[in-house]
Amino acid sequence: MERRDSTASQDTFISLQQLEPSPIESPEEDTEKQLHSLSSPPPRAGTLGLSGSHGVAYYLTRLQKYSSYVFTIYTSFHLTNTSLLPLLTRSLPESETYLLLTRPYYQSFPLESLLITLPVATHILSGVALRIHRRNANLARYGSAGLSVSERLQKGLKVWPKVSWSSASGYVLAPLVLGHAFVNRILPWVYEGGSSGVGLGFVSHGFASHPFVAWSGYTALISVAAGHFVWGAARWNGWVPIGTSKKAKRRWWVLNGVSVLFAGLWAAGGLGVVARFGRDDTWVGKGYNVLYSKIPMLDS
Repeated sequence: MERRDSTASQDTFISLQQLEPSPIESPEEDTEKQLHSLSSPPPRAGTLGLSGSHGVAYYLTRLQKYSSYVFTIYTSFHLTNTSLLPLLTRSLPESETYLLLTRPYYQSFPLESLLITLPVATHILSGVALRIHRRNANLARYGSAGLSVSERLQKGLKVWPKVSWSSASGYVLAPLVLGHAFVNRILPWVYEGGSSGVGLGFVSHGFASHPFVAWSGYTALISVAAGHFVWGAARWNGWVPIGTSKKAKRRWWVLNGVSVLFAGLWAAGGLGVVARFGRDDTWVGKGYNVLYSKIPMLDS
């Protein structure tokens, strides 16, 4: 009898050892995989017999990634003309010559649309669409698509994905870039038929005429853009630090250091040379005043 009880106890112990408990919540590192499996349809055979296993998130991510690469081509030319050359020449008129020589190449049709307008629009819209898609995937995951916002708050459901530093800086950068384009591209096109007369002299005249708006706007544009570009490149290449290890902390300091150096180099030419050139008191400057007077909520 005792032997039979011992055998039964041993069998029970072995069966308990073989059971693996299933956690209520999945680890954070598996979240993206699970969301992808929930949001992605099963593979379907195409007309050529090829199966497509990629979901919506896959294509939205690549649209956002490669559109940033295209825009980088324009950014390289623009920063060279508006920052690096003024820093090297220490002369605004000489730098203006280089700007006028190269600007027609990326401000003409169709290059302006291909290098600037379409990539920027694609980058922003695909990023917003990706967040909405992941939010919908979270709703499907928790089975809360039919719940109201108040009910989700009561249950403590967090359906929106976390906002990373690169995403947050992108949302801040978008209106700054649009404002910059409005003043230097759209406004001259509306009132003068083009921006051929707008260059570094127009920018320096704006700093002298409206120093608070110009300095605050360009300082914000440079600092936010530098961080967004550096951290965005790190994200696409898998360099974003994860965790609290020494390697992650070291990488965090390196990325922020590169961001500061990039912003400093950009500001050295743009703010250190162009912004300090001063007001244009000739008839050209009077034309600049007319354009600046068209900016809403800006004192003449």
